[in-house]
Amino acid sequence: MHDPLPNSPDVCTLILAAGVGRRLAAENGRPKCLLEFGGRSLLTRHLDILRTSGIRDVFVVAGYEAGRVREAVGHRAELIVNPDYREGSVVSLWAGRDVLRSGRPVVLMDADVIYDARLMMRLLAGLSAGIPANCLLLDREIEPGDEPVKLCVSADGRIVDFHKRPQAAHAWHGESVGFFRFAPDAAAELARRAIGYARSRRDMEYEEPIRDMILDSPPGRFGFEDISGLPWTEIDFPEDVAKARALLPALAA
Repeated sequence: MHDPLPNSPDVCTLILAAGVGRRLAAENGRPKCLLEFGGRSLLTRHLDILRTSGIRDVFVVAGYEAGRVREAVGHRAELIVNPDYREGSVVSLWAGRDVLRSGRPVVLMDADVIYDARLMMRLLAGLSAGIPANCLLLDREIEPGDEPVKLCVSADGRIVDFHKRPQAAHAWHGESVGFFRFAPDAAAELARRAIGYARSRRDMEYEEPIRDMILDSPPGRFGFEDISGLPWTEIDFPEDVAKARALLPALAA
């Protein structure tokens, strides 16, 4: 048995927002999380949605231009500074280890995503539909190529791989949104697994220890919520900025 993850104020959130965003070449050198859409930055949008969802304790891992991120966060979240942010996002995951080890359910999320608020509601409410406490969001509408992180599912509904270049045989796959919920035991395990990468494989993405944990876990420990049809996009390239702005009218308030 694994700890339940109730939709309650006990849930805390860890937002990874330390990257430079080299592929985006954001204007004025601002971090991706401070890009504005509809008059609000991505980070402000995250904080607004989380508060509306009932989550009060939010932790933001910053690195690049951490001072500007701190100013934007204000008193709405606690900042964790990762001075080694250029060495890979797994280092940012490790920087948030105290949150993962807090003994509380944790929502882990990328900062560079604009999304409909219903995605977060679905992530938090999935338990009522019988989805395991450890849950990933999946979109069946996926662009071809190696860039999207793929969530691979077997014919009987089990997650069998989680990678940009999957290695396991699977019946179908969708794209990972980059939002996760972890029960306390899984969050603590993720912190333990992240340390190995932070010590010797620092250039890896934060999804690697998550993949390891999924593949090493018994069937049923991890599940997914299918959010296909709800608007969202990750922002990595200049064309993604245009896509994000085009999505604004479709986003739920």
